[in-house]
Amino acid sequence: MTDRQIIVPDEMKLLCERAGYAPAVKVGRTLYCAGQVGRTPELEVIEDPEQQFLAAWENLRLVLAAGGCGFDDVVEMTTYHIDMQRHMPLFRSVKDKVFPRGTCAWTCIGVSELARPGLLVEIKCIAVQR
Repeated sequence: MTDRQIIVPDEMKLLCERAGYAPAVKVGRTLYCAGQVGRTPELEVIEDPEQQFLAAWENLRLVLAAGGCGFDDVVEMTTYHIDMQRHMPLFRSVKDKVFPRGTCAWTCIGVSELARPGLLVEIKCIAVQR
């Protein structure tokens, strides 16, 4: 039997109640994080792209921390982008300010839409607690 724990940061309880999903599941030392987006705690989409990207990283940081991990523990990351060519330079700039470079496998995927209109990126990852 595996040691399986549902991870819900306090700041995301409203989201979990409304959407009915777990922000992360921890199995042993491995944390599987659901995609995080740039929204407020009240679930409003942030319109400014830079602020939305910063919020997405902050939401991911909260999920990782609740599971006992940090950005340095991320081993694999997938990002989903609306209008990737237009927003990638800004997204990379924000990423490079908050997330350590060259420390995990990273795949970027362009998509036509995300869960809510106005969302530009979703970040999901797997982390292994050290």
